Amino acid sequence: MNLFESEQRVVDAAERLAATLGDDPNHSVAAAAMDTAGRIHTAVNVFHFTGGPCAELVVLGVAAAAGAGPLLTIAAAGDGGRGLIPPCGRCRQVLLDLHPDVLVAVPTPAGPQLRPIRKLLPDTYVFPDADGSRIVRFHKRHYETVASGRKTVTVRHDDPIALGPALFVFEDDDEHRTLRGTVTTVERRTFDTLTAEHARLEAGATLAELRSGLLQHYPGLSGDDEVEVVGFVLEDGREAAPPAGSSATP
Repeated sequence: MNLFESEQRVVDAAERLAATLGDDPNHSVAAAAMDTAGRIHTAVNVFHFTGGPCAELVVLGVAAAAGAGPLLTIAAAGDGGRGLIPPCGRCRQVLLDLHPDVLVAVPTPAGPQLRPIRKLLPDTYVFPDADGSRIVRFHKRHYETVASGRKTVTVRHDDPIALGPALFVFEDDDEHRTLRGTVTTVERRTFDTLTAEHARLEAGATLAELRSGLLQHYPGLSGDDEVEVVGFVLEDGREAAPPAGSSATP
């Protein structure tokens, strides 16, 4: 998953902070995380023989202290020019439980890529009492149709969405607009059986356009692949309040 400009800023923030480390062996990794208002929170690890917290866990606390709410993106980088580093197993489990929809920046031969946290822990245990806030991501072009109530369904592939309350986030939106809503239905069916009625297409939209858009967003999607038809409603049709202490700009 390639990075938006706003997501690249998270990687840059982690690497920039990591470049200042190195004099103290107790602090050798930096982390950065972006909240839904576009603010980037940073922190470093605390090494100790009793099991000091990794930088990713420290930045979760820093973000929580700032009233950040659910986090969108997180990245960690090592000192000494090590660059971007993936999270350890403990951090992956904590992220999955507390921020189940966060995207994690990982190093690849092609450069930084984002992975949904669930992809970093396949078939893992999920702590039932964690109750992490849920996020549903939309392309920013859908803000007006979602906000007006004209769009009440989204179709996803390999992108599980849970029933219940969620914060609707519009990716790479300069204004960091969000809406609160509830996912009311999730229907699974194969791509080739998807109909206009299932997708509740907006006036003027066609099934062919929907299929084409899904194939562009999910390259390699075949007729036998399962998709999820997700129905949702807004919470009183009102925009979500920004995280505490935030402003319109990051």
